Amino acid sequence: MPITKSAIKRMRSNERKRLQNATITSLLKTLFKSFQKAVKEQDVTEAKEKGRLVAREYDKAASKGVIPKGRADRKKMRVANALKKLLAAKPN
Repeated sequence: MPITKSAIKRMRSNERKRLQNATITSLLKTLFKSFQKAVKEQDVTEAKEKGRLVAREYDKAASKGVIPKGRADRKKMRVANALKKLLAAKPN
């Protein structure tokens, strides 16, 4: 357990940030899964909309330092490739 006053404060702020980060990462996972579901159902319009939303949220999370920038880029690339594959298979 921390002894100094500043260490106690730091522990409290770390816990708050941990909870905020957990909320954001949970949201990212949920959005990514909903995008994958739209791709699986081959719903082009919904997949495009969800893909744009997923990419934006990953960028926001990376800029805030919740996730590493490389992970955000990798996930965004997976979204783009899935959309590209969907559009090639089912042009609408």
